[in-house]
Amino acid sequence: MEKHYRAVFFCLLVAALAACGAGAPLVIPTARPSATATSTETPTRTPGFGALVSPTPPPLTATFGPSPTALFGVTRTPAALFTPTRAANPNAPRIEFFTSDTLAVAPGDPVTLFWSTRGANGAVIYRLDQNGERNQLWNVAPDGNLSVPTRRADRGQVSFILSVGEGALKAEQMLILPLTCPDAWFFLPPPEDCPNGPAQPATLVEQPFERGRLVYVQALDRVYALFNDGRDPAWVAFEDRYDPAVHPELDENFERALPPGFVQPKRALGFVWRGNDLVRNRLGLGLAEEAAYDGFTQTAGAGEDAENLYLNSADGTVLQLLPRGRAWQIITPP
Repeated sequence: MEKHYRAVFFCLLVAALAACGAGAPLVIPTARPSATATSTETPTRTPGFGALVSPTPPPLTATFGPSPTALFGVTRTPAALFTPTRAANPNAPRIEFFTSDTLAVAPGDPVTLFWSTRGANGAVIYRLDQNGERNQLWNVAPDGNLSVPTRRADRGQVSFILSVGEGALKAEQMLILPLTCPDAWFFLPPPEDCPNGPAQPATLVEQPFERGRLVYVQALDRVYALFNDGRDPAWVAFEDRYDPAVHPELDENFERALPPGFVQPKRALGFVWRGNDLVRNRLGLGLAEEAAYDGFTQTAGAGEDAENLYLNSADGTVLQLLPRGRAWQIITPP
C-alpha cells in the first residue's frame, strides 16, 4: 500500500513540474570554482610635451577612456625628423675634372688648363687676382684645354675657376697652382716669402744715432730714418734732394753746439737730419761718422701696403723694413 502512494506522489510531482513551463532551463548544480589570479596587461603610455604623469603606478587594469591631457595642448607623439634629400637634376651640368699640366708654375712660364664637363653648352674660366677677385675670363667649350701666360713678377700662386650653367644649375670648381720661387735671397736665413726679383747691388751710407740710424741707398735715391724710441712710425723715407753744388756739407752752427763725443751728420744724411725737426729730435745726435759700403737691396710682397725692404747694414747684419713704416728689425746671419 505504501509503494502505491509513493508511485502516485511521484506521478503528481512530475505533472506539476511539467505544468510550470516547458521553457524553464534545466539547472544542473555544479561545484563552486576556486579563485584563480588572472594577469592583466598594462598599457604602455607615451606622454607628450607637458603631459600629466601620476606619481603612483596605474592600476593593472586596461581602460579605454580618454588619454591624459597635456598642459599646453593636445598630446601628440612627435614625428621623426628627417632631412629630405633633393633629387639630382638630370639636366644640371656637372664638371668631371679641371686640372693643369703641372703641379707648380714658374713665374713667366705659361700653364695649360684641361677640363671636361657634361650637360653644358659652354663654360667660362676665370683667373683670380691676389685678392681673390675675378679679373680675367675666357669663354670656352664644354671640353678642352687653354694655355694661360703668367708674368715674371707673379708671386705666391695662380688661381682659376671653371664655371658652367647658370642660377640654381650653376657648377663651379677652383684650381690653385703654387708659383715656384725663381730668385734667391742675398742673405741667410732667408724669409719664407719669395723675393720680388733678384737682389740689386747698391752703394749704401749708414750712420748710428742715439735713438736709431740713418741709411742712404743710392740705387733707390732714398734716405731712411730708422727709430728705436718705440714711437710710430718706426721708420720714414725721404727722397734724396741733397745737391753738393748747392747745399753745404754740414752746418757750422750745429757743429759748434755739439757736446763732446757726438758728431753732426754730413751730406745727404745731414741734409735730412738738419732739415727735419721730427727726425732730428727722435734720432738725437750722431754717435759716429757715417760709413759707406757696397751691399744689396731686395723686396718681397706686392704693393705698397705689403712690400718689405731688405738691405745690408754696415755691421754685416741685414735690415728689414716692414710696410708703411710699421716696424723694422735686424736679421743676424747664422
